Amino acid sequence: MRLNQLQPSPGAKKDRKRVGRGQGSGHGGTSCRGHKGQNARSGGGVRPGFEGGQMPLQRRLPKRGFNNQRFAPRVAVVNLRDLNRFEAGSVVDERALVDAGLVKGRYDRIKLLGAGELDRALTIRVDQVSAGAKAKVEAAGGSVELVTTGAES
Repeated sequence: MRLNQLQPSPGAKKDRKRVGRGQGSGHGGTSCRGHKGQNARSGGGVRPGFEGGQMPLQRRLPKRGFNNQRFAPRVAVVNLRDLNRFEAGSVVDERALVDAGLVKGRYDRIKLLGAGELDRALTIRVDQVSAGAKAKVEAAGGSVELVTTGAES
């Protein structure tokens, strides 16, 4: 067997149906759409979820509960282990985190979490900080400043 002798199994490849190409093709005339009617027209058919006038499923099912996702603040999370890329003694604020690629997209707050270890002294300015992260930063000789008024820790 050689590469030029390879071919798919018989019946494995099937030509697509080419409609509207004349009567001789077997799919001419009405192009397999039948005569007249909503689905025979250009742009015809019903919208997604329409059940012919019957009350649709998404309206029959009960709506329960409240989803706070629309109103909840978007919090960008930064872990301690990611801050070891900064020079010792430097100030790590929102601009520095964005430039380093640690914070991306749209957010309302930046929160520092204590995952990992910090091996250098940094001055960190964020909106929120966990108690564990604050203790680890201070143990490494650094400090944490909360920049937003009324920020929760």
